[in-house]
Amino acid sequence: MDTPDDPSPGPGLGHRLRRTARRPWPWLALGAFAVAGGLFVTSSIDAQGSDLRAASVTDLSTLVRGQRTDTDALQQRLAALNGDVNRLSRGVGDSQVTRLQRRVDELRGPSGLRPVSGPGVTVTLQDAPQDVLDQAAKDGEPPGDTLVVHQQDIQAVVNALWLGGAEAISIMDQRIISTTGIKCAGPTVILHNVPYSPPYRIEAVGDPGDLLSALDRSDYIDAYRTVADSYGLGYEVSASNRVDVPGYQGTLELRYARPLTPS
Repeated sequence: MDTPDDPSPGPGLGHRLRRTARRPWPWLALGAFAVAGGLFVTSSIDAQGSDLRAASVTDLSTLVRGQRTDTDALQQRLAALNGDVNRLSRGVGDSQVTRLQRRVDELRGPSGLRPVSGPGVTVTLQDAPQDVLDQAAKDGEPPGDTLVVHQQDIQAVVNALWLGGAEAISIMDQRIISTTGIKCAGPTVILHNVPYSPPYRIEAVGDPGDLLSALDRSDYIDAYRTVADSYGLGYEVSASNRVDVPGYQGTLELRYARPLTPS
């Protein structure tokens, strides 16, 4: 029989102690739910209605088209601002400014800043069909880079058209000027900092007969056509009585590289 001074707990006290030991768990569960809820709200705010998962990223061509749309909108805005600058410049009454503005206007055409229309040709280059690309990836032959259009293929067409007397040339509706650079970036081609995916459309204003003859005389294009005939790459040429080449609307700032000075 236990005495009042016996420190040993009875059955009732032990039950209360065990029940008390379990009490912190509900609070921990509530804390976990609170943290999870906070993370959910933060993710919703960051996503702004979009899906943050990688699965929401579409194929590369869709991304290219989206970036191109944004860039085209910015270029249109730039063209509008350049128009405002030109209009305000003409409003200045200073004789020297007027003389310089007249000289600028005379050079806008030769610089490629004015649109040009007239007879000409259109050349379209296209990668090999997807089934050919898939089979080449499976067999290892031919090399995959021989089945896609490269920057040098586009440059060869542009150079041949210049040699044929082209008055103006555009690629994917982008006017080619003296500072234009064409470069590959994966399966796309970058032109004036805008990515484009095939098919690549090249348009030139000039005498159609001279332009077609220049294309036929190009050794590089002849080699490209040989590969195109073997593996299904696209090479289409058409002449037209009217080809519209837009004026250049991008920035005229010249960027160049400078070699580092040896230390």
